[in-house]
Amino acid sequence: MSWQDTYQDWKENKELVEDLRADLVRMEGNQDELEDAFYAPLEFGTAGMRGVLGAGINRMNIYTVRQATEGLALFMENLDEETRKRGVAISYDSRHHSQDFAFESARVLGQHGIPTFVFESLRPTPELSFTVRHLHTYAGIMITASHNPKQYNGYKIYGEDGAQMPPKESDLITKYIRKVDDLFAIKVADQEELIEDGVLKVIGDEVDKAYLD
Repeated sequence: MSWQDTYQDWKENKELVEDLRADLVRMEGNQDELEDAFYAPLEFGTAGMRGVLGAGINRMNIYTVRQATEGLALFMENLDEETRKRGVAISYDSRHHSQDFAFESARVLGQHGIPTFVFESLRPTPELSFTVRHLHTYAGIMITASHNPKQYNGYKIYGEDGAQMPPKESDLITKYIRKVDDLFAIKVADQEELIEDGVLKVIGDEVDKAYLD
């Protein structure tokens, strides 16, 4: 599929979220920017993925975040149930849409029955690493673009030791991500229902105290 076809799919999607629809309108007529946004998916590696916020498969938005998380969920479905049920800890920084991306990730994982532990407000990467070990989760997700300019955001997966996911597992997750070719078909669970059912747990002070101690 050409980038023009992919762009057209996004343009014709009636359920596209408003801020991304507005971004498509803004880019109309700018062929270079449109091609850059739609010519190829964001790369995902051992350091996760990072990109400019906006509409397109080569941008950071709820759909590319869903795709990455769906890949993680599919990877985790191959684990034994006990390991899978340890779940995923999720944190985020102060960048635009970071909190949205964090809870969107939880909704994707929740759709697969994978428990998540999401911070109520922003927390630094070292605390996410600690939380993975402290709560004994299988993995962690950190929504951050580190030192990149403000128009960027990023998505990093951490292993059960609190370090970035090792290359072997990261490569497998990447393969699962690439199998998810329809970003708009990814199912997400209702956030409030996940909280009511105890699948999504919002965390904060209790972990902060353990981290600072």
